[in-house]
Amino acid sequence: MSQPANVVSIHPYFKVHAGKLEEFKAALAAFNEKTATEPKNLYYDFTINGDVVFCREAYAGAEGLLAHLDNVGALLGPLMTMADIQRVEVHGPAAELEKLKGPLAGLKPQWFTYLCGVKR
Repeated sequence: MSQPANVVSIHPYFKVHAGKLEEFKAALAAFNEKTATEPKNLYYDFTINGDVVFCREAYAGAEGLLAHLDNVGALLGPLMTMADIQRVEVHGPAAELEKLKGPLAGLKPQWFTYLCGVKR
């Protein structure tokens, strides 16, 4: 799969509250539906390990990620009544990460700067 050079990904880990797992999982359908409309979304999926749900997602550039957060913003409040964020990682080229450091500061993410890899 060919991807642009400015790809950024965000990786939130949600620790779901006791007794809320089924409700949390049901709420993800609305996130999928809204994200499916985003032209700069490259992939978006959820995985689970016990009561921890991980969202694996990537965007063409910082602007794509910020547009996504704006798009799903109204859904996040209700979701966060069912879970806590354990950690957030943001991965991408240094120039794109710089564009995100201010807007994402409240999440206190770990920043991972692109080093090298295979490009197709």
